[in-house]
Amino acid sequence: MEAKIRIYAMIVIIFAVALTITGCGQVFSNELIVNRYADALLTKNNELQFRFRINNEILEGHQLYKVKVTIHDAKLAAAIGKHEIVYGDGQVLNGEYIEVKSKSEKYIFMDPIPLKRDLHIHELHDMIENNHAVSIEVYNNKQVFGRAYLTNFSSEL
Repeated sequence: MEAKIRIYAMIVIIFAVALTITGCGQVFSNELIVNRYADALLTKNNELQFRFRINNEILEGHQLYKVKVTIHDAKLAAAIGKHEIVYGDGQVLNGEYIEVKSKSEKYIFMDPIPLKRDLHIHELHDMIENNHAVSIEVYNNKQVFGRAYLTNFSSEL
């Protein structure tokens, strides 16, 4: 009887590890900012657009929030012309806020920002994917709900 229990336990463990390794377990993720859907896009007009997905279920009970994108790399900040960008949908209270309207995930596409200085695509790729050049923070005036580094880069060029 103990041998059967051990075999079943091993099968369950192997199945759980396989789901985690293949990414299938990501469906049950508790991430606020869903990293696999967060990226920086270089448009054909030499603009940088930040796109990400917020898991609104984690924000349950909080009606308003802001999203702040922080540029940690000095060269990238100089090219964009800013170190911080705050995003919201509609004016409420003292700033821009996004309302939690659904119980699912919300895609946020920030307005493209024209680059003031040209950067090579490979340089942008390395900055964003390898050097933690950009972070995203979801917060309101009372607390920070979540932070994550943007780790994906794509280009229309």
